[in-house]
Amino acid sequence: MSKNIELGKRGESIAVDHLIEKGYIILETNWRFSRAEIDIIARDGQVLVFVEVKTRSTDFFGAPEWAVTSKKKNLLIDAASAYMAAIHYEWEIRFDIISVVLRSQSVKLNHFEDAFFPEW
Repeated sequence: MSKNIELGKRGESIAVDHLIEKGYIILETNWRFSRAEIDIIARDGQVLVFVEVKTRSTDFFGAPEWAVTSKKKNLLIDAASAYMAAIHYEWEIRFDIISVVLRSQSVKLNHFEDAFFPEW
């Protein structure tokens, strides 16, 4: 497995642990639709939350969350629509971003709730 894939998997695991500690219920991880993948799908109370996790080993070139481009957001929105159709869900949703910087001796995690909104 490449170092980048390992780093990403580790970041996603840290993000899942973070969400569980906050009381979220994890429904899916790495859910795929077409060309998109939703890293984490969870429930926060009655809200269905779609979470994008971005992990880096350094923030020297910018924060990991900056890598969530408009194109990536649109892919996530399409995948979220497909997921909601598959489970017949029509209630409140939210898109979050979790940014993880893994240095050799430390972990820096930022959780951005309501990071962006779909333009349906």
